[in-house]
Amino acid sequence: MPISPKRSALATLLMLAALPAAHAEDAVTAKFSGRLYYDFARFDNDSRGTPENDSDDLRAAWLAISGKFHAVDYKLETDVSGHKPIARDAYIAHTFGTTTVTAGQFKQFFTLDDRGSSNHTAAVERSWLAQTLAPSYRLGVGANGYQNDFFWSGSVYSLESIDNWKTKGRATGARGGYAPWHDAGHVLHFGASLAYERYDNPGASGASALRVQPRVAGYFGDNSRLSLVDFHSGRDVSVDKYGLEAAGVHGAWSWQGEFGGALYDDGQQRARVQSGYAQGSWLLTGESRPYDAKNGRFTQLKPLRDSGAWELVARYDHIEGKQWPSDLSADAWTVGVNWYARKYARVMLDWTDTRRRDEANNRTLDHTGVLAGRVQLDF
Repeated sequence: MPISPKRSALATLLMLAALPAAHAEDAVTAKFSGRLYYDFARFDNDSRGTPENDSDDLRAAWLAISGKFHAVDYKLETDVSGHKPIARDAYIAHTFGTTTVTAGQFKQFFTLDDRGSSNHTAAVERSWLAQTLAPSYRLGVGANGYQNDFFWSGSVYSLESIDNWKTKGRATGARGGYAPWHDAGHVLHFGASLAYERYDNPGASGASALRVQPRVAGYFGDNSRLSLVDFHSGRDVSVDKYGLEAAGVHGAWSWQGEFGGALYDDGQQRARVQSGYAQGSWLLTGESRPYDAKNGRFTQLKPLRDSGAWELVARYDHIEGKQWPSDLSADAWTVGVNWYARKYARVMLDWTDTRRRDEANNRTLDHTGVLAGRVQLDF
């Protein structure tokens, strides 16, 4: 009988908890952290499609406690910005040399854009590739490590999370990469991700339907959802995912790009999603974008001046999906400016020009512009 990711996580929790205790003086520690994002959006709608409504909201209000409990590290994190709290990280971990084993709920290892914290992303919205393909927070067991210029990670996980028990199934994934240059202001990064997911009875027996519906006009663009994939017949669906990534830093300039896709198959029909983006940024005040070579991701910028740091960013996004008889796509250009007032305070402003298309009928569904902004505090 195969072992489920949830049972594997429980077994790993017990094994990690049974490790020898640390020295008494540092056996138990605690640190509090959190973040606040206040976002807004103003839309420029054309005459096609359902218009979007201008809006603003407290998008994120995260609180976390982390530290050591004898031989293991732990983290408990929740988002209280909505009507009810939502669990984010909730795990314990232990490091063996250069390898860390994690059990519980944590962000899975997939794509450069998703692995970095939202506190450090250069644009208000993540790329469509990260939004549609990355598994995000799931229950499971994982390990990650590094050796010389290489980093690697892998996990087995449930498709359920602490707050979502209706998405049934199990999965496994891995990410690895190589950073031959990773000095301050001089970075070259390559990586790849793979994942296999198996959804049980989507749309039947109490399980949620399997749908991929990115909001291409951003968080507040509810009417901009692009329905790329929809499986709700109750047949099990297998999903094969992949992603390729590259990034670099040269002084005040940085760039990154990714391409990935997923193939969905329930034995009677198939669907395919592909997405990619290219992004560049320039720190006008001379800082270099910080990079963590051990985990293959960008980290938090610290301004060099009391007046803060200024950044210009540009990105192109593309996504397409085919599931008979539909063939849909979207493209977007984003330009933005960020002011890092302090290490833990930032103001962001983006303009995104986005188009949705029905490729099967060769017509544009809508053309929407959105001015999006964020006031961010993290501690």
